[in-house]
Amino acid sequence: MDRAVAGDHSYPLQKSDIHWSGSPSPFNAQVKLADGRRVAMHYLSEKGLFVQDYSPSAKGWSKPAVVHRTKTDACQGITLKAKDGTVAAFGDFGVYCADGEPPTESVAAVATGPLTKWDKHLTKNFDGWEKIAVAAGGKQVTFSRGGDTLRWTKAAGFPG
Repeated sequence: MDRAVAGDHSYPLQKSDIHWSGSPSPFNAQVKLADGRRVAMHYLSEKGLFVQDYSPSAKGWSKPAVVHRTKTDACQGITLKAKDGTVAAFGDFGVYCADGEPPTESVAAVATGPLTKWDKHLTKNFDGWEKIAVAAGGKQVTFSRGGDTLRWTKAAGFPG
């Protein structure tokens, strides 16, 4: 990935390399924080889930960073939610997802503060999360699907 100019937020916004005939592509997602920062995620084929953050003061994007590395196919879309400085996301992957099979791994991720470190939790043999709820103050995030839930807290992260 080419650097535009020197600096921490001097990279272009990257997009997924997975072909999608519709618009917009579910393999790219973006959310805006109240302070003007933005977070964008995209899938790269046979590489995984990547993230970039936008700095309004630098007027640029950070270098793409890996959130979850995998060679399996991206499934479904990327879901991002932000509240009170906490950003939560999930993405799904599976061996035959490109052929319509359900995901076999679902990654949930949360970042706070400078958004440079993502706490993540991988659930295998799971159809993927459907919803994200970020509590007031951004101190807790709940990922859910039907009766299944996964909780992240600012104090303890994801369960062991």
